[in-house]
Amino acid sequence: QQKKRHMGDTKHFCPVSLKEHFVLHPGLHEHAAKYKEKIYYFSTSEYKDKFLKSPEEYVAHNQPIQAPPLRVCLLGIHGAGKTTCARQIADKLGIFHIQFEEYLQELILPKTKKKVGPHVDEEHEEDDNDIPILSEELEASSQAITKTETEKNKQEEELTDEEKAIKAYLMDDQELPPEVLDNIVLDWWKKEPFRSTGFILDGFPRTVDEAKYLSERGLCPDVAVYIQVEESDVLNRLFPLRLKKWKDKKFKKMEYKKKLKDLKAKIRV
Repeated sequence: QQKKRHMGDTKHFCPVSLKEHFVLHPGLHEHAAKYKEKIYYFSTSEYKDKFLKSPEEYVAHNQPIQAPPLRVCLLGIHGAGKTTCARQIADKLGIFHIQFEEYLQELILPKTKKKVGPHVDEEHEEDDNDIPILSEELEASSQAITKTETEKNKQEEELTDEEKAIKAYLMDDQELPPEVLDNIVLDWWKKEPFRSTGFILDGFPRTVDEAKYLSERGLCPDVAVYIQVEESDVLNRLFPLRLKKWKDKKFKKMEYKKKLKDLKAKIRV
C-alpha cells in the first residue's frame, strides 16, 4: 500500500530532520501530512506542524534534495584493528577519521601534560646527560617528594569537571555524563566541516548507555560495523610489541641504575 502512495521528496524520512539536522530520521505513520498530493512523514508532531507552516522550505525545487554524507560507527575490542581499518576507509571515501579515545586525550593533554589510561605506554626515557649528583639528590629527596605531590594536587585542581570526567573515562572506564557528550559528540553531526563531509567514528559507542545516548539525541549513524576477531589473534598482534616495550624499559632502568652506581663510586673516591 505504501508503494502505491505518492510519497514526498524524502520518501519515508522526515524532511524537517533532514533540512535542519542533516539526518535521515525515519518518519512515523501517525505523523503524516499531505502537501501537493504527496505524502510526507515526520519524526515528531512538532516537526509536522513546522512543515505545514512553511512547506516550501523543506521540499525540493530545481534540484533533488541532497542526502547527508556517510556517517559510520566502527566498533570492536581493543586490538581488533579498528584504527587501521578506519584510516583506510576514511582515506578511500574522503571522510574524517575520529578516534574517540585519542580525541579525548587531546582535550585534556594541555592540563595532564601526558596521555593517561591503561593502554598508554607509560615509559619515561632517562636522559644520559641529566643524571643528578647523588649527594644533592639524597639531600633534597624529601623536599622533592613533597613538591611532586603538591604539583600533582595543583594539576588536579586545575581540571574542570568536564576534564575530570574525561580523565575518569580514560583511566577507570567510567561513563561520560550526557552533558559532557553533548559538548563533544553533537558537533560531529551538526557542525562543519563534519556535517557536510561525513566521518568514521572509531571506538564509540562502546556501551548500551552510549548507544542509547545517540538514539535519544537523534544522532543516527548510517552504518555500524563491529569487527569480530579471535582472542588469539589479538594476543598475537599485541603481545610481541608489549613484550618488546617491557624488555626495553627494564633494560633502560638497569642501565640507569648502573650509571648511578658508578657515579656513587666516583663520589666516594
